[in-house]
Amino acid sequence: MRMRKKPNLVPRMERCAAVRIEEPTALKGRWLDENKGFDAIYLEIGCGKGRFTAETAASSPDKLMVAVERVPDAMVVGMERAIDAGLRNVRFIDADAATLCEIFADGEVSRIYINFCDPWAKKRHAKRRLTSGGFLDIYSRILAQGGEIHFKTDNDALFEFSLEEFERAGYALSEVTRDLHVNGVVGVMTDYERKFHEQGVKINRCVATLPSEAKARCAASHAEL
Repeated sequence: MRMRKKPNLVPRMERCAAVRIEEPTALKGRWLDENKGFDAIYLEIGCGKGRFTAETAASSPDKLMVAVERVPDAMVVGMERAIDAGLRNVRFIDADAATLCEIFADGEVSRIYINFCDPWAKKRHAKRRLTSGGFLDIYSRILAQGGEIHFKTDNDALFEFSLEEFERAGYALSEVTRDLHVNGVVGVMTDYERKFHEQGVKINRCVATLPSEAKARCAASHAEL
């Protein structure tokens, strides 16, 4: 479903310039040098309206939260949330996940959040899923050794597919659950997640950690290219 166009989008985007990075590739390898006072980068792919972004950033003031979103009408809401909350550790970028290696250097990111991404249900579209092998190869390059991918989805088929892809790529799985909020709300919710929870929809979640041997294999394979 298409998001309705936000009124006054351009001036609203301009008022959020303090948290928007228009040329993220210029910061490759220098994100923490150019943004002093933070000890790690947390990356959220597909931040939507930014509820998760803002609340996660607020709970981790020593981390630089970089939120990726391709839909400006959603991103502007997220940026306004960050500014209204007075957050200084959030940056928003318009980028495709396939280009992340152009934006971040090898090992520059400590954690990646992927929340409720498009499941691309048809088998012929499997490579477009953000947890498919091709994307995991990209994440393995920009993640530090021991870096984590935190993944949530309401789509059971996508979750099972993702678990297999994580293991195939050499990630270690932990905190695997197919009903995250069964005993009460756990962690920060996205806007969609809150609606799903109110409707009784079960949420799948896992953490995939990049061990040293998987990181080494990734580095070796790209050194040969």
